[in-house]
Amino acid sequence: MAQAQTQTVDLFVIGGGINGCGIARDASGRGLTVTLAEMNDLAWATSSSSTKLFHGGLRYLEYFEFRLVREALIERETLLRAMPHISWPMRFVLPYHKDMRFENDTPTSRLLSLFMPWMKGRRPAWLIRLGLFMYDHLGGRKILPGTTSVDLTSGPEGAPLQDRFETAYEYSDCWVEDSRLVMLNARDAEARGAMIMTRTKVISAERENDLWRVETQDVETGANTVHHARMLVNAGGPWVGDIIQTKVRINSREGVRLVRGSHIVTKRLFDHDKCYFFQGTDGRIIFAIPYENDFTLIGTTDAEQTDPEKKPVCTPEERAYLVNFANAYFKAEITDADIVWTYSGVRPLYDDGASSATAATRDYTLKVDANGGAPLLNIFGGKITTYRRLAESALEKIGEHLSVSGPWTAGVSLPGGDFPVDGFENLVRDLQRDFDFLTAFHARRLARAYGTDARKILGRAVTLQDLGRDFGATLTESEVVWLMEKEYARTAEDVVWRRNKLGLRLEETQIAALNDWMAQRRQSAQVAE
Repeated sequence: MAQAQTQTVDLFVIGGGINGCGIARDASGRGLTVTLAEMNDLAWATSSSSTKLFHGGLRYLEYFEFRLVREALIERETLLRAMPHISWPMRFVLPYHKDMRFENDTPTSRLLSLFMPWMKGRRPAWLIRLGLFMYDHLGGRKILPGTTSVDLTSGPEGAPLQDRFETAYEYSDCWVEDSRLVMLNARDAEARGAMIMTRTKVISAERENDLWRVETQDVETGANTVHHARMLVNAGGPWVGDIIQTKVRINSREGVRLVRGSHIVTKRLFDHDKCYFFQGTDGRIIFAIPYENDFTLIGTTDAEQTDPEKKPVCTPEERAYLVNFANAYFKAEITDADIVWTYSGVRPLYDDGASSATAATRDYTLKVDANGGAPLLNIFGGKITTYRRLAESALEKIGEHLSVSGPWTAGVSLPGGDFPVDGFENLVRDLQRDFDFLTAFHARRLARAYGTDARKILGRAVTLQDLGRDFGATLTESEVVWLMEKEYARTAEDVVWRRNKLGLRLEETQIAALNDWMAQRRQSAQVAE
């Protein structure tokens, strides 16, 4: 028998990725009652498997996605101010050479082929400069510097590149810790009254007396619970179509296109903190990004994925593609021995009928179904940079059916982000001053992950031993307890791959020991209850 929740909430949100948690936060801040259910861990799928960039999407200009690019460019600086611990500016180096090509099916490529057939699909330098000029001015920059030219024959930017690259353009975009962004939105939503349920699968959802009757199952205990809500939000990401078809069982002409993006992580390939934007002879682009201090992140691919239940993995073909792509630029050849980790995520793009995965729109589409009673909002597509604006657009749709107040999230910091956008180094310095047992690496890692909340984790510690058990790579008992009590972590995988990336530094035996300790702590907590 399913246990019934007596309270009827305004919104029931399916999906604990960035869109679901962003909507839950925005709605809770407007006074709506919200319940969110995620069948796995928060950010378990797409939202922890991105290329980790807050960016406008320079290449989207070739598809004439001007509205999306402008919105994303504006959002970069809005988000930088709200989360200066988990996001920061980054300079991107775009080496130029005459062999650069478009994808054949971009609108820009087709126009050039029509009016300048002698270009044969090339990206001329003047077109790149035009695109970067638009990129600099579409969003009205206030924090980020504009585009400059770089002489690759001198300086650190050219040192790791092959000698044939002599000139580059350098522009601004931003980095973000994607899965931490999800955690902070969930925490803030809960602080504003939302109920966040992880490891909770939606079994069914049906309209009943102008409400949604939603049945969920705790995937660990098997216990079923019935919830009632005035409106249902389907933010299931890769499962958005499956939820429409098998959970709410309605007819919809809207569809989702699943596109797999794979990445490789290598040992550090260059000594500066700038990112490379590489263009291939096939018209695609990849990034090579400084990652976690000692590594380089290379990605991404665009490949069709048909089944959301099939775990996305970086295939041998994608791995070879990324290695060969990067090797066309770097002097020192990358081999399989340099790869320390691979990961892959599925982008749930709106199916706009594009001829290829690369050409499919990255814009979001929101559709309300109010036929037959209580309304349903389905979320298609989107990108991490525009999640906050997507949430505002979702609340506009919700406001057509429920009473909601106006937008509020712009300029409001996320947990731990209540310090100036240029104040990160001061934060690190103050942590090391007040907790002199912290190494530089430990202090910077805590500041990046938790911002001003790092002090809550450190408490009154005077020595490293005061933080409890040492699990390795600066991960201590005090931090793990915080992650379990405040950030919904239940397993070692949650901690070392989604709350941080210490899985790159810990041995398998250390991760197993962490998992055992967390399991014992959860068991003790259940007994105490």
